[in-house]
Amino acid sequence: MDAESVRFSESGTLTMPAALWDRTMRVSAVIAPLAARAIVGRAAVDAAALSLGISRRQVYLLIKRHRTGSGLLTDLAPGRSSHGKGTWRLTAAVEDLVREVVRKQFLTRQKRTQAAVYRDIAGACRMRQLPVPARNTVERRIRALNPVEVGRRRGGPDAVRSLQPAGGDVPVIGTILEQVQIDHTVIDVIVVDERERQPIGRPYLTVAIDVFSRTLVGMVVTLEAPSAVSVGLCLAHTATDKRPWLESLGVDAPWPMSGKPRQLYLDNAAEFKSEALRRGCEQHGIELAYRPPGRPHYGGIVERVIGTAMQQVHELPGTTFSNPVERGRYDSDRMAMLTLGELEKWLALAVASYHGSLHSTLGQTPAGRWAEGVAATGMPAVVSNPTAFLIDFLPVVRRTLTRTGFVIDHVHYFANALKPWIGRRDTLAPFLIRRDPRDISRIWVLDPDGHLYVEVPYRTMANPVVSLWEHQRALARLHERGIAQVDEEVLFRMIGQMRDIASTASKTTKRMRRDAERRRTTPAVATSAAQSPGAVEPADSPDDEPPNTPSPAITVAGFDQIEQW
Repeated sequence: MDAESVRFSESGTLTMPAALWDRTMRVSAVIAPLAARAIVGRAAVDAAALSLGISRRQVYLLIKRHRTGSGLLTDLAPGRSSHGKGTWRLTAAVEDLVREVVRKQFLTRQKRTQAAVYRDIAGACRMRQLPVPARNTVERRIRALNPVEVGRRRGGPDAVRSLQPAGGDVPVIGTILEQVQIDHTVIDVIVVDERERQPIGRPYLTVAIDVFSRTLVGMVVTLEAPSAVSVGLCLAHTATDKRPWLESLGVDAPWPMSGKPRQLYLDNAAEFKSEALRRGCEQHGIELAYRPPGRPHYGGIVERVIGTAMQQVHELPGTTFSNPVERGRYDSDRMAMLTLGELEKWLALAVASYHGSLHSTLGQTPAGRWAEGVAATGMPAVVSNPTAFLIDFLPVVRRTLTRTGFVIDHVHYFANALKPWIGRRDTLAPFLIRRDPRDISRIWVLDPDGHLYVEVPYRTMANPVVSLWEHQRALARLHERGIAQVDEEVLFRMIGQMRDIASTASKTTKRMRRDAERRRTTPAVATSAAQSPGAVEPADSPDDEPPNTPSPAITVAGFDQIEQW
């Protein structure tokens, strides 16, 4: 790991100034449709030049950059390394001051002029002994602001009515991946742990459905409650080739529906409003749209497919049904038989069956509808590196580099790749770090130039892989015992003690078994423990081997009729 640290590029998803990011989004909205054309006429180029306030030659250059780029928003961003004309060279302190003054003085009903706002900025810079930016630099940042937001802040809702869609009816979707809806649900079935096959509770399902074809393009099954990470995982599953994943499950069934959606349609839950999700989607050209308040039918498609799936789940052993009345005297815990991996395999088979069943609203199968969309628009581009894609959607923390690396929540991280930065750490700002809550044994550190993410593992490699929830529970337990000074050794000793307790109590306590299964399904543990989802962790000794309980056969009933949605 230290010899050759894994690295992924970072093109400005979180490091680009907000004004430049918004400007690049406006450029992309104008250039992308032109780049998609086989022939771009001069009239269209001139209209784009007028809209963006640039020359005809610059429009042609932007079209070329879009066509030869990697499909990211930042393909169209101004170069930031040459420090020449047209680059954004303000220091972070001045950039923050300009943004704050513009927000408080320009984006108000007072409608102050740009000249007056610039005077305020210049005065504030002199007072704080900061370099005063040029007036045209400030004006460029103001011109780069979203016109709808500027109009609303300065003139009220009526001032931007003409810039917004009229609303009312659900928008008509005409191609595959034009709009994808994502939502979560708790699955109506009790699953069992891999080791003892004892009940551990109900898992969660996150699904993504393509509105045009009604196909499922993404699915994630976890024991973790829905979060921004669940959304990122589902997006990564949507955008990547599913064949390796199906092979790992042992599923021999087609699921060709993959690709980056053009629009992601969500409800207003908190996990759909994170900064990482917003910028990650913008970076990859995915528009974020939210269900209008008071219009539940706007998100009805994904909710109906979840409802249809839950009806199928009610046929599985260990189902909880939809409510206690429907369940009656059925003992869900006693009848539970499927592990999380087996449930995921069943769901994959159910999706394949669903894709091949006649859909009464479409008048054809979802798979046939998808094939028609592919024939009309071509095969969608898929993400080749799921890890690099997922990093753009992971939560962010910021930490200062020390001689021994980084310390995050009492855990130390170090790699040889950090050594060149340690010597000049006093001149470096806090580093931007992304962390996967499912596995905190490694972090992704953005280099000082803002171009590459470097994978940095635990400094003490002997420490076990843990998830953030297990780490936080151990901290809480230490605080309950009155231990104020927590260090890494004490923390991981507590985690070890908690795991020992969970191991001995797993036969009687559902929560303990669920916690053990959550640990087992963290990415690093799942990869190292087995190649197939049905494998279990090795026992500590032959005496601890679980009984040889055969896995139940997994069958999927055909869909007699799919609900109209």
